[in-house]
Amino acid sequence: MSEAFIVAAVRTPVGKRGGGLAHVHPVDLAAHVLRAVLDRAGVDGEFVDDVILGCVSQVGAQSFNIARHAVLSAGLPERVPGTTLDRQCGSSQQAVHFAAQAVQSGAQDLVIAGGVEVMSLIPLGAPARIGAEAGLGHPRGGQGWKARYGDEEISQFRGADLIARNWRLSRAQLEDYALASHQRASAATAEGLFDAETAAVGGLTRDEGPRPDASLETMAKLSPLREGGLITAAHASQISDGAAALLVASARAVQRHGLVPLARVHTMTVVGSDPIMMLTGPIPATARLLERSGVAPGEIGVFEVNEAFAPVVLAWMAETGADPALTNPLGGAIALGHPLGATGARLMTTMVHQLARTGARYGLQAMCEGGGMANATLLERV
Repeated sequence: MSEAFIVAAVRTPVGKRGGGLAHVHPVDLAAHVLRAVLDRAGVDGEFVDDVILGCVSQVGAQSFNIARHAVLSAGLPERVPGTTLDRQCGSSQQAVHFAAQAVQSGAQDLVIAGGVEVMSLIPLGAPARIGAEAGLGHPRGGQGWKARYGDEEISQFRGADLIARNWRLSRAQLEDYALASHQRASAATAEGLFDAETAAVGGLTRDEGPRPDASLETMAKLSPLREGGLITAAHASQISDGAAALLVASARAVQRHGLVPLARVHTMTVVGSDPIMMLTGPIPATARLLERSGVAPGEIGVFEVNEAFAPVVLAWMAETGADPALTNPLGGAIALGHPLGATGARLMTTMVHQLARTGARYGLQAMCEGGGMANATLLERV
C-alpha cells in the first residue's frame, strides 16, 4: 500500500456569526483555500486528481455540489472534478480520509481535501427545516426509525446534557474548561501561532471567536439551552463561517513535483455510536485507532478533539487518560468556532502546524458527529 502525505494545509480565519466572513459567498470561500493550498505547495492545479470537500448544510448557495463550483471558481482546469460529502461535523475530516485512501490505493496521486460552511448565510439545520416547511418529510419520520427509537428527543444539546450527567460533570467543570479554551486561543492569537496556517480573506486576518476577556462570572449568568439542562452557550462551540484545505500526495507525486511532506497519514478510523447520546463516538474511535496503529497514548504529542461541547472533550479525556495540556493546546471550537463542514480540516491544519512547531512525532484528531458517529486520525510528522 502506498503512503499518503500531507504536503500543505491552510485555512481561512474563522468568522463569527454575522462577522467578517458573513458577506463572502461559500463557493468563493472554498475557492480561496483551494488556490491557497496549491500556492503553498507550489503545485499547478492541472495535476490535481480530485477535490473532496465537506459541507453539512447543502442547500441554497451550498447546494449542487459546492466542491465542483469551488474548483471552477478557483480557476482550476475544467478537467479537475470535485465532490461534496456530509458526515456531519466530521465531514472534512472524512474528506481527508477519502483523499488519503485514494492515494494509498494507488488510484490517485494528488487530492485536495477540505471543507466549507457559511453558517451566517445558511443556519444549522436549514435543509431539514426548509424540507419540513415544504412538506418533504423528515429523515427520522420512517417506520424503521420509529420502531427502533420511538419518539426519543434527538438533539446535540440533549446529547451534551446526557454526557455531562453520565460522567458526573458539574457546571463549574464545564465553565473552567470553556474559559481555558478562550485563554489558550487568545494567547495563541496574540503570539501569532495561527499566522502560518491562515490565509486572510474578505478583509479578515484573524479568528473572531476568541474572547480575551472571557470570565467565569460572565458564564455563570447564562441560562441553560434546554429546560432542566446543564449546558449553556458558554459550553458550546460557536456558530461560525470558514473554510480549510489540505493537499494529500503520494510518494510518487512528492518526488515528481519536489514537494515537502509535513506529515504522513498513519492510521484512520470511523465508528458509529449511540445516536441518542450522539456525541460519545470519539471515545471508541480513539480506542480503535490506537489499537490499529500500535501507537501508545504516551507517544502522542498533540490531541485535537473537537469542542462541540465542553463535556464531549472532558468525557473523552476521562476515558482515554490523555494529557489535558496536550489536548486542544491552542484552544478549540468553544473559542475558535465551528463552521460545520470546515472544522475537521481546520483542526487538522492546526494540528499539522502544531506538530511542526513542537517537533512532536504524532498527532491524534477525533470528532463527534451528528447521528452518533466519529472519525479519528493519527498523523506522523515527517
